Amino acid sequence: MKAVQVVGYHTKLQLTEVPEPKIQGPLDVIVRIGGAGVCRTDLHILEGQWEDKSGVRLPYTIGHENAGWVHAVGDAVTNVAVGDKVILHPLITCGLCRACRFGDDVHCENSAFPGIDVDGGYAEYLRTTARSVVRIDDSLQPADVAALADAGLTAYHAVAKVATSTRPGDVCVVIGAGGLGHIGIQVLKAISAVTVVVVDRNPEAVDLAVRIGADRGIVADGTQVRQVLDLTGGHGAEAVVDFVGEGGTTREGVAMLRRAGNYYVVGYGENIDVATIDVISTEINFIGNLVGSYNDLQELMTLAAQGKVTLHTTTYPLESFQQALDDLDAGRVRGRAILVP
Repeated sequence: MKAVQVVGYHTKLQLTEVPEPKIQGPLDVIVRIGGAGVCRTDLHILEGQWEDKSGVRLPYTIGHENAGWVHAVGDAVTNVAVGDKVILHPLITCGLCRACRFGDDVHCENSAFPGIDVDGGYAEYLRTTARSVVRIDDSLQPADVAALADAGLTAYHAVAKVATSTRPGDVCVVIGAGGLGHIGIQVLKAISAVTVVVVDRNPEAVDLAVRIGADRGIVADGTQVRQVLDLTGGHGAEAVVDFVGEGGTTREGVAMLRRAGNYYVVGYGENIDVATIDVISTEINFIGNLVGSYNDLQELMTLAAQGKVTLHTTTYPLESFQQALDDLDAGRVRGRAILVP
């Protein structure tokens, strides 16, 4: 089968022929890929940022946002059948460790991460397990929801925390209305009553944010902190969700925060530099967010089936993977880029 592989860091991916994955265990599921999301993490992988963390051996197939059709199942699989449309939770988890028992499977002690430390979905087929597949509604197509497997799930995981810690009328600032941000905005409007204020340096992204439900859009032109403070009577926002995490957004995001407010870190790339006296004197909280749980993904798929969360996508054939990565890196993708074998 065709697969796009990492053959070395600080170099380009390579399209090659590799063997199709086979059933190896009773709970294995082989999925025919119908869409694979192109994520900024893929760029970070090529930059070598994940080399030490993942420990993956090269070459390997990249791609961690995947959806498609069940192609084959192991003898013990009962939750899906051949032909079912599915989206894949990004982790392959054990179900037996303490985290899995709590339903917090994103912190599984024995997990594998397709596209990060084992073969992923920039390919025609992918092997996962029964614990990782979520059937999707007949109204949804794999290429339309693939990026919800990680970008959407990560956004959902973060803003669901906002929903449980805020009250109607509170303000949540969303920094970045790109691939993750435009999903987070829709989820916030679907499950909470906060006033959503979106900040992005790209006017087109801000326009998109307002069209999909944001209450206020601000173009980052150097006055964004002052505008947020003016909107909140000088107090700042109860919550800030930073989907960027670099280029100075952490400094600006903290400045937008109300006393005892929560700063949700999603995007990454720079350090948070805050004096400890400022942390204790204002009792602000910094909350990290990775990806969500299997249950989070099921809930997100419910919102997608209800039409409350819609991905804005640009599709590329698998062979055009380099164009998709170049477009993402250059900021030419509004929403998410999807590779379709």
